Amino acid sequence: MSAVRWASFTRAFLATALLLAASLLGLAFLLDPYDTGRSPLALKPGVRPQGPRMAAASRGRDPAFQAVIIGNSHIQLVSPEELTARTGTAFLSLATPGTGPKEALALLDWFLRKRLEPARAIVVGIDEHWCTSDPALPNKRPFPFWLLSRNLGDYLLGLIRYDVIQELPSRIAYLRSPDGARARPDGYWDYEANFDAQAPEVERDRRAALETPLQIGGGNHTGPFPAARALEALALAAAPEATLILLRPPSYVTSHPEPGSQDAAADSACRAAFAEITQRHPRSVLLDWRIGRPENGDPDQFFDHTHYRRSLAALVEADIADVLAQRP
Repeated sequence: MSAVRWASFTRAFLATALLLAASLLGLAFLLDPYDTGRSPLALKPGVRPQGPRMAAASRGRDPAFQAVIIGNSHIQLVSPEELTARTGTAFLSLATPGTGPKEALALLDWFLRKRLEPARAIVVGIDEHWCTSDPALPNKRPFPFWLLSRNLGDYLLGLIRYDVIQELPSRIAYLRSPDGARARPDGYWDYEANFDAQAPEVERDRRAALETPLQIGGGNHTGPFPAARALEALALAAAPEATLILLRPPSYVTSHPEPGSQDAAADSACRAAFAEITQRHPRSVLLDWRIGRPENGDPDQFFDHTHYRRSLAALVEADIADVLAQRP
């Protein structure tokens, strides 16, 4: 092939590839595979059943919800349905396993930006990941920040990926089906059945592991605590009328710090950083289930050191409802 013909072929190939990429990007933008609301088309609400990372954008913009639960698997069993029944306020759960403060803040920002009316309540699970001194708030697992970005360019770049192309057929099938399965709108995902189905020998190992001491104080003895500052700035600026509940989730007694230890100092310093928020803002409350609760000594209430059963989550829900009942 001559140089001229080769150059012509190369130009044609590149033009075809660019046209195909642009067509796929345009199709993805119009079909809005994760229901972000950015498409100009009037599409069927919701998304097909899928993991909370990709379903969060759809759920978080649903105007039916007036309150939100934010965090990871340490708050995942707190039921939005039960809180709604107890309080009369429509709760949504954006709890996402394996996430930390950076992801939580992005999810909360998205939820607050999408309210047609001011949010009434925000419940945030504050575990050891919130105790970091790193201002970058590094995330340990991949997370689709592009889905929640304020920048349209970030979103468009995010659409240019193979998993989005893979999702398009499922999206089309969901949109075409009048009664197709939809991801649960309130975001609740009960993982208790997964643990209950484990073999007896796994249960014995779990019990033994529970009695092994574990340090989860966060390791930050002196600060700073940038996650606390970022949460305060976001929640109090975007939702000053909402009740902000900072929940330190339950943890099994063998993960509680030994008095006088470095882990105790770190845990205390982190707790104080979030307690200071409640001192500055009367509509915020620190709800501490981390230590000092007798239920934390019952191994039947826990799957592991930091994941607890529905029976304990129900007690946490009652405390949250009591806090909200005291707020006008």
